[in-house]
Amino acid sequence: MVDGRYDLIIIGSGAGGGTLALELARTGKRILLLERGDYLKRERDNWDSKAVFVDGKYQAKDTWYDGTGHAFHPGLHYVVGGNTKVYGGALFRLREQDFGELVHQDGVSPAWPLGYDVFEPYYTRAEQLFHVHGLRGADPTEPWASAPYPHPPVRHEPRIQALNDALEKAGHHPYPQPLAILLDEVDGKVSPHSACVRCDAFDGFPCLTNGKADAQIICVDPAIQHSNVTLLTGAYVERLETDASGRTVTAVHVTRNGASEIYSADIVVSACGALSSALLMFRSASEAHPNGLANGSDQVGRNYMRHNNSAFMAISREPNDTVFQKTLSLCDFYFGAEDYQFPMGCIQMIGKSHGEQVRGEALPPFLSFFPEKPFDELARHSLDFWVMTEDLPLASNRITLGHDGRVMLDMKPTGDEAHRRLRHKLEGLLSAVDAHPHLLSRSLYLGKDIPIGGTAHQAGTLRFGTDPQNSVLDLNCRTHEVDNLYVVDASFFPSIGAVNPTLTIIANALRVAEHIAERLGQPLRPDRPATSTISRPAADMPAPATETHG
Repeated sequence: MVDGRYDLIIIGSGAGGGTLALELARTGKRILLLERGDYLKRERDNWDSKAVFVDGKYQAKDTWYDGTGHAFHPGLHYVVGGNTKVYGGALFRLREQDFGELVHQDGVSPAWPLGYDVFEPYYTRAEQLFHVHGLRGADPTEPWASAPYPHPPVRHEPRIQALNDALEKAGHHPYPQPLAILLDEVDGKVSPHSACVRCDAFDGFPCLTNGKADAQIICVDPAIQHSNVTLLTGAYVERLETDASGRTVTAVHVTRNGASEIYSADIVVSACGALSSALLMFRSASEAHPNGLANGSDQVGRNYMRHNNSAFMAISREPNDTVFQKTLSLCDFYFGAEDYQFPMGCIQMIGKSHGEQVRGEALPPFLSFFPEKPFDELARHSLDFWVMTEDLPLASNRITLGHDGRVMLDMKPTGDEAHRRLRHKLEGLLSAVDAHPHLLSRSLYLGKDIPIGGTAHQAGTLRFGTDPQNSVLDLNCRTHEVDNLYVVDASFFPSIGAVNPTLTIIANALRVAEHIAERLGQPLRPDRPATSTISRPAADMPAPATETHG
């Protein structure tokens, strides 16, 4: 029995699924958007550091296992808007060289089957759609662009401006971090009608004022204003069913409110996130696909990448009273340095540390000038950084699903030396300002007991390519083996570079949307791209019902 027939079903409402839903809404085709979570509750705890980082209030409660059998909780968020509800809004383009082959100390970062020139126009549209604030030309490693950023950069506060100036004086090239933010400033001050108020709870927090340009605010809410788009929340997709040949998905099996429901569509798109999309393929194993849907190549779940991410706080003798700190980046060592010929990566500033976060850390003895180690005071003296280096795709780095339903994420990190060297570079840079040259590692930034990098930048489990023997998706992100099944999250990445992946996910969703629209018989007019009509409800507005029709 089929409970509903649609032209298109999209599974997942994050950066990829939300963007695709908004872009294809204007085709007039019947679209069903399935989200396993609900709207994230707007409440005071959205801005509470202990609730968000220490307690992990909004994280999924799933338990997975690493390659040694140890349990951990993945840094996933099952909510409308997906992980973008708590992302830092940093929307970088991959560098042009990232689309080619890059030699690292630990191996080779493979070339993409499509070049930067193919993605560039979609990068430009993605920046416009997500209201990115930035400045072209300040970063010597940035790729060429066909248009300026749609909004000016977010201004530095005095202490960060001083850091910027000190780095420039030392011959470096700091630049404004490109941010997806709904911020309006007039003469350097937040306007009375700005959704963002430049608070200290932007990076990693849900935004209580809807000032963060996330997938819910930018894509999903505007998409369901169209009468042809339906959103179902609390809708967990158990499996995808195909016809006997295995070439066509004929049914999407959903559990919602404890009941089983079945939906079907001409085209089905998985946008669950790289890890969850791979798990969906495994759950959908059948006689036609015994090793998992679309997995004749045995590549599903393999080549998992997640960046080598570390958050650090540098303790300065001078207080840092910056409120909105996430405004500066430095990529001078992205492709190497005089003393290291291999790529390293990117240094970014992140949101200010809070006392409750510091309380959970083991503090080293070099902080002797804080004899009682008051946590709020330590946070007040911190400068906070994010160090990101590339993780190479290895076939052995993979997610699997056991017969008992146990999820295992087995991975061997790459790029340790590059990451160590980039951290050392950061320590040297800090000598230009009055900051302690040692860095305190921040394990709580991605959630308690999650390994470095967590799953925040998950990618690569269903990579795209031209050869069905070593890739899962074709160049349009359609599975090689199933004619009407597509994937538009970071699963398709052949490599991950050393910048945040979200803008590339959005750009690719816009690219794939054009192909799907043509297949549906409703080509998209390039002169009339989708725009986001953002509604900004009052903070106490109740969450929408679990079934939302446009």
